[in-house]
Amino acid sequence: MKKLLIIIGAALAAVSCNLDLYSPTSLNKGNVKTSEEDPESQYTTRADIEGLRNSLYNSWVRDLQEKGLEDWLIYSECRADNAYCGTNTAEIMAIEANKMDGANKNVVRDWDWYQQQVSNSNQIICNIDRICAEDEDMTEQGRDQWKAEAMIWRAFCFFRITQLWGDAPMVLEIPPAITVDNVSEVYHLYYPDRTPMIEIYSRLVEDLKWAAQYAPDLNPTNKMLLSKTFAEGLLARIYAEKPIRDWDKVIEHCKNVEGANLDLEENYGDLWGYDEEDAFRNSKESIFEVQWYDKSQGNWVYIMFHRDAYDNMRDYTWAKWVTPSRDLIQAYEDEGDEIRKNASIIWDSCSWSNYYPADNYAFMHKMPTNINSIIMMRLAEIYLLHAEALAKTGDIEGAAGYVNKVRSRAKLDELPDTALSSEDSMIDAILKERRLELAFEGFRFFDLARHDRIIDIHNSMNAKDEYWQTRLPLTESRYFLPVPTSALDNNPNMTQNPGY
Repeated sequence: MKKLLIIIGAALAAVSCNLDLYSPTSLNKGNVKTSEEDPESQYTTRADIEGLRNSLYNSWVRDLQEKGLEDWLIYSECRADNAYCGTNTAEIMAIEANKMDGANKNVVRDWDWYQQQVSNSNQIICNIDRICAEDEDMTEQGRDQWKAEAMIWRAFCFFRITQLWGDAPMVLEIPPAITVDNVSEVYHLYYPDRTPMIEIYSRLVEDLKWAAQYAPDLNPTNKMLLSKTFAEGLLARIYAEKPIRDWDKVIEHCKNVEGANLDLEENYGDLWGYDEEDAFRNSKESIFEVQWYDKSQGNWVYIMFHRDAYDNMRDYTWAKWVTPSRDLIQAYEDEGDEIRKNASIIWDSCSWSNYYPADNYAFMHKMPTNINSIIMMRLAEIYLLHAEALAKTGDIEGAAGYVNKVRSRAKLDELPDTALSSEDSMIDAILKERRLELAFEGFRFFDLARHDRIIDIHNSMNAKDEYWQTRLPLTESRYFLPVPTSALDNNPNMTQNPGY
């Protein structure tokens, strides 16, 4: 290591920069894994790649509890109008109020986590072809499936990165060790520029289309597989976004999802249901979910939102995150939507009264036990995205048909004729339906932003509800989060988002 740093130091004289191979906030933290015996890579066999693939599911994906759900709901629900941040924790209060900066610890940990997930995926993607060629136990079919799964996970993480930060570094290879001879060639891999969103999305489309051919089929008994159906759903989500928007492609990929032997669950609440023995998982509606089975080693996210139905008083001594807003509750009541309201929100007594009376307090209810799945994609979301694309391409009747499928499950009447009177009216109806159907699943802010409505919603909340913090006005330049100060300090090529 000392010798390597001396080499780097000599190289730096030529490029006049401060290059630290093991920068703690580098995009590629941990990417370079070498030893004297094997200077190129520590991964040489099928068993090595299988270990990485198993880790993807058993560790990397399950690790999203904090960054990919708990924090994500602050960004998606509390920056919009679905939820108050819930506690007086400074970091999440700042995010709700649009006052966060590059030192916000939640922003920092999420940036680092998503970058690390990309790095983890690259270890599989960049090593598997070589190992398949060298190890006869690694078949082409196995190689293509595992590579496709890693590409899907990497694409999911990159898509999240762009939703939160916009243009972002996009490193798709494992940097080689730095020498005096190659420093100018590999420097950008360690300290990458920000790639424009349209270029990121174009690459994600390319990767996901390839992965959709080779990933495993949707497995009705194991929805915690990065399947070709999940890849198709991600393609539909990506094509709905402005940098690469193509509503016909959204329709195409929604249809591909819908052809995968899926159906709406009969009872909406069963999606997060449980009995005395176990939680409900692998519903016929679910496309991808993160699962737990053992109550003694289950997820801990329930702590953040309410309480564990299997251990009623455990961790129930402090105010919770993502408290349902009065505005959301009123939206359910205005629609007469008792089924989805009661599955999404629960009232309980507690020892605090931050937003509601302590004897009748509202809580987010889509994580009722420590073994409920975190559902990352399900059919109702795809139906409503399909409806959105149909409305934007002039098929108002077709759009209404998909919305009415979702409303029927909630025992609501079909959309009124006024919703079918124009494209704008139908988009209004779809956004309302997505709010009621997908509350606390991580969509609200981004749904509104996709249709240029988040600024008006965000900036009107103070006047509508005294329980909202005073919010700094949201502008287009502050759609995105600040790049962490630590990332700027450690990468001279990194730039800050406008408005920070």
